[in-house]
Amino acid sequence: MIEIDGNYLESGGQILRAACALSAIKKIPCRVFNIRKSRPKPGLQTQHLLGVQNIAELCNGFLEGDEIGSEEIIFQPEEITAKNLHLRIKTAGSITLLLQSLLPVSIFAPIPVKIHFHGGGTDVPFSPTFDYFRFVFLKILEKMGVKVEIDILKRGYYPAGGSEIKAKIFPSKLNPLKLFKKGELQKILIISGASESLKKQKVAERQLSGAKNILGKFKLPIEEKTEYYQTNCPGSQICMIAEFENTIVGTDNLGQLGKPAENIGREAALEFMKEGQKKACLDKYLADQLLPYLALSGKRSKIEVSEITNHFKTNIWVIEKFLNGKFETTNNLISWIPTP
Repeated sequence: MIEIDGNYLESGGQILRAACALSAIKKIPCRVFNIRKSRPKPGLQTQHLLGVQNIAELCNGFLEGDEIGSEEIIFQPEEITAKNLHLRIKTAGSITLLLQSLLPVSIFAPIPVKIHFHGGGTDVPFSPTFDYFRFVFLKILEKMGVKVEIDILKRGYYPAGGSEIKAKIFPSKLNPLKLFKKGELQKILIISGASESLKKQKVAERQLSGAKNILGKFKLPIEEKTEYYQTNCPGSQICMIAEFENTIVGTDNLGQLGKPAENIGREAALEFMKEGQKKACLDKYLADQLLPYLALSGKRSKIEVSEITNHFKTNIWVIEKFLNGKFETTNNLISWIPTP
């Protein structure tokens, strides 16, 4: 049994997600303790609990300690099988983080896994927006051979949630990834969205305007899109996706009560310019999310990232406990070297 200290470095839910997913894939029991120990609300919260319970469901595993507030779980996985999962989320728990938990396990099922989310949030704080998940993260995973179909039936924001999402994850044989040359910029897609209740205030248009005030200073191939949705509470988001010849780089931002919509767009654009001007192929948010897939491919991969974060270091620490191989870091160039 592999022992994982959940209080390592940033002490977040990422440690739990990565450990349980790798445990299921490699059929190695694990114990995770000190779960989210340094966070304001330590232990399992709703989205963490749902994540580990449904990983266990996918691999017919046995869980101990799976209750709200628990700071320790013991997980004993069995064979991964395809399931139709129905996740009912009473809070605005992040659907993108739940998918991060379930996706790596699902691609090892013998036939497609279908997941239906009832409730939860598509665009909530401290997690990727759904547009970033679809148009940046999943697009890079496509390069590795991963196929996922997503159907957004309803968006959800904090605090009410109320989303409805369907996902179909296909069995995949992972290819190695080599991304250290961006290539030429093809286009920049800006998606600005908000609740229907904010349409009169033109929140989506104003977010877009704020972004374009920054990006308009440069001659860039911009494609823009504004959207409004029926939601259970007001909210908004903006996402910027830069498609290069060899890669995709993105940033996003969420609307905030009391902050002008123009500022939300402006902040996203400034972060976007910061990421886009670097020669790295992967933005700092995407880099750590890809690490498990690089290692699970079983072959040498090499990527260049814009920044090595604590999330990145934490994920490396967990992965190397489960898989035979190691990550080598030279400046911001990262290589996965499998053990022969």
